Amino acid sequence: MSRGYLLVVDDDVAVLRTLRKALTLEGYDVDVAGGFGLACQRLEGHSYDLALIDVALPDGNGVALLEKARAAGAELPVVMMSGQATIDVAVRATRLGAVDFLEKPLSTDRLLLLIDNTLRLVRAESEARQLRSQSGLGGELVGAGPALVALRTLVARAAQAQATVLIRGERGTGKELVARAIHAGSRRSAGPLEKVNCAAVPGELIESELFGHEAGAFTGATKQRRGKFERAGGGTLFLDEVGDMPLAMQAKLLRVLQEREIERVGGSEVIKVDVRVVAATNRDLERACEAGGFRPDLFDRLNVLPLCIPPLRAHREDIPLLARHFLSLAAPANDRPGMEITAAALDALGAHGFPGNVRELRNVIERLVILTPGESIDRPQVEACLGSAPAPARGNIYRAGVPWRVLVEECERGIIEEALRAHGGQMTATARALGLERSHLYKKCRALGLRGGTEED
Repeated sequence: MSRGYLLVVDDDVAVLRTLRKALTLEGYDVDVAGGFGLACQRLEGHSYDLALIDVALPDGNGVALLEKARAAGAELPVVMMSGQATIDVAVRATRLGAVDFLEKPLSTDRLLLLIDNTLRLVRAESEARQLRSQSGLGGELVGAGPALVALRTLVARAAQAQATVLIRGERGTGKELVARAIHAGSRRSAGPLEKVNCAAVPGELIESELFGHEAGAFTGATKQRRGKFERAGGGTLFLDEVGDMPLAMQAKLLRVLQEREIERVGGSEVIKVDVRVVAATNRDLERACEAGGFRPDLFDRLNVLPLCIPPLRAHREDIPLLARHFLSLAAPANDRPGMEITAAALDALGAHGFPGNVRELRNVIERLVILTPGESIDRPQVEACLGSAPAPARGNIYRAGVPWRVLVEECERGIIEEALRAHGGQMTATARALGLERSHLYKKCRALGLRGGTEED
């Protein structure tokens, strides 16, 4: 995984070659441009995380390039370089928003440190903006009931601490969002937040994912790679679905939490790490410990600050507030900004069990926004969406007043649901039986609000 996408602009071929090699070895993807015109093309056609720009270019001026980028609305951080800079040029570049002004010959160590710190700060600011835009700590933590008030208080306290946090809750309750809120509110917020889904990474690869590897450590390891622990240095590492981590890896994780040091796969160098670990699971880890599927000593290490997210059924009083919040996000996103939801529709939502918790509610609201023909979501649309109203009989598909698009989507949904049941939920077999490409069936499921089936046949 790349640490960032960088653009280097300089008319000196040797400088371009040296910087590209040094930055690539550090894990960055690098584009280069030898002049003003080519740099303009690069900036127009790509989205970079940071640019290094020399002041003196054969067909223009680096500060003018920075000015042009700012006038076009580009907000990427820029570091200026020069071997013959004046104070006036440095002041002008700084006023245009340049992060720093480096004199040539460059110190590679200083440059790498500057880039790393700048990208960390940009990421932290981006995450903070995202959290603010989602109302408080985010959509899944919207609510005024006692359970959500208590949760927000615990999240704030956890954010100020440095201890390991174990977030527990059912699927769809917002565990990752809570982890992001803890990081954003902590003293480590300027550092990176790295995530590993322990259930999604194959067992034979998870050690490399966490600790990195040296070139030649195993087949396919063509170059050195830093793992998540190194990348999260000075920040937070979020271990999602930690209850699904293989036992052999649990022992190695325990050692890292105790010693605060790692070794890359295939390497012998001991690397100190400064990382706060936030873990999450929907499994009963106490029972897993009793059954031998999870190490009790690792559980104790992770469970220093336990934080339990209540299921949606435990704070039903927040469903109307959450529904309106998700409607305010989904309606503009789907070009239906004037949509409303009636009190009767909210009552129908409140009566639903929502086994998928807040994530399911969010998906239901977006589905209603897409499928409701008018500007107001009412009880009948909610009941039909949740399956609490009888589906139209095969012989009576047409219903007066219901648009063609909605009737067709209902038929498609019924056909796909029956086909998935007939084939045990296997997407490949279902797609084959319906004469569809599997990717097309996935798209259909997403468009119709269906969860689809399994990906493994």
